[in-house]
Amino acid sequence: MVKNCEALIEVKNLKKYFHVGNSQTLKAVDNVSFEIYKGETFGLVGESGCGKSTTGRTIMGLIEATSGYVLYEGKDVQHGKKSKRNRKELYRKMQMIFQDPYASLNPRMTVSDIIAEGIDIHGLARNFDDRLKKVFNLLETVGLNREHANRYPHEFSGGQRQRIGIARALAVEPDFIIADEPISALDVSIQAQVVNLMKELQQERNITYLFIAHDLSMVKFISDRIGVMYLGSIVELAESNRLYEEPLHPYTKVLLSAIPQPDPVTERRRERIIPKGDIPSPINPPSGCRFHTRCPLAMNICKTSEPKLLNIKEDQWVACHLY
Repeated sequence: MVKNCEALIEVKNLKKYFHVGNSQTLKAVDNVSFEIYKGETFGLVGESGCGKSTTGRTIMGLIEATSGYVLYEGKDVQHGKKSKRNRKELYRKMQMIFQDPYASLNPRMTVSDIIAEGIDIHGLARNFDDRLKKVFNLLETVGLNREHANRYPHEFSGGQRQRIGIARALAVEPDFIIADEPISALDVSIQAQVVNLMKELQQERNITYLFIAHDLSMVKFISDRIGVMYLGSIVELAESNRLYEEPLHPYTKVLLSAIPQPDPVTERRRERIIPKGDIPSPINPPSGCRFHTRCPLAMNICKTSEPKLLNIKEDQWVACHLY
């Protein structure tokens, strides 16, 4: 359930285009809009290359938006005149957990210095002893030991490294964390541990998450609401259980049909929906509905007119001419 109907993050008509060779433009994120409420986990799912990670990095400010707005508590994250101090304070409230725990930690820094980097930048420790105490508390919070503080990243497993990344994000006491596929590089047995840790931290600290992933079963487990992306656009947005029980968009149905069932009898009986062809290039997306080239229910209007994201049912939005 959504805990609070007050929007913490508002994404409005966000676009991110990249100029590639031969004067071509890759439309990674194209006119995306959604809200993330305080205290909730908003899941963002889709196939590889659909633009979900670019959306997260643009919201965080790691990539400059081509157009559109990202508002944090009503304040524009990227545009407008902001002093260096105000921008620093804003980004203290927003942190990110990266996909690859092997590449996101500096191999030349100890775990203590990695976690305390944000503490040092924002002046959150009174002295060295206070700094060390905060590092020890953060390590224990994410299930590691204080003895790990003086070790280097290469001495840890993937799951442990991701816990260090979570501790680093928590160090500045943020309100909002973007988790960019935080479990995709981990073993299945470790994935559940990391997700359970994130849920516990959310309850204890009232953290708001944007959880980006392609594992739909895990996204359902952790998310309150889910947005489905295809080729740079949001095609469906709904409360988690509603999306899984009553998917509306043909692409959402394709994704859900690919989830394997643990019961062998159900697995044999389930009907897998196989879309036609390959994903079109974001450099030259199809006209009209971008999914019409693969959609089994495509109509003539789908080829010429791009559907708008409309509120079809309570808390369920879909961009499809069928509705």
